[in-house]
Amino acid sequence: VLYQAVDYLGLGRVFPFFKATNDVLRARGVEMPLPSQSITTMDNRFEKGEETRIRLFGPQMKDFAKKGTINKWLVDNCFGDYYTRKGLDDKDREMVTFCYIAAQGGCEPQLLAHAQANIKLGNDKEFLIKVIEQNVPFIGYPGSLNAATIVNKADEAVNGKN
Repeated sequence: VLYQAVDYLGLGRVFPFFKATNDVLRARGVEMPLPSQSITTMDNRFEKGEETRIRLFGPQMKDFAKKGTINKWLVDNCFGDYYTRKGLDDKDREMVTFCYIAAQGGCEPQLLAHAQANIKLGNDKEFLIKVIEQNVPFIGYPGSLNAATIVNKADEAVNGKN
């Protein structure tokens, strides 16, 4: 969860949490560094990242990386390195990603795509609304209202209803 946060929130926002997390783990006697959760290599992470994007978002994601350098990094690093790791299943990882993006605001196209992926994975509209409600104290009412609007649009797109 913490490593994946870097891709959505940026290292500058997440770095203090790495230090705090490591301090807590060391205080509890956990040997550092933690065992790797990665299942990809530098040689196959791009391929696995593209497979993951297609699985979650649909066949239109084929060749997404060819649209620009940042797109390639997203496929290679975010989806190839983090989405393929052990520890979280797709449903949990998409729910966490939805929270990261909702908390930022101003990322509605990405929030819509991840809301749709959540719904397709079984994190339905009602579940996502509950997630938003739990996050109101952290993201505020404007961000929560925007996220709820996006969830309604995603549900309509996926299920054809309001």
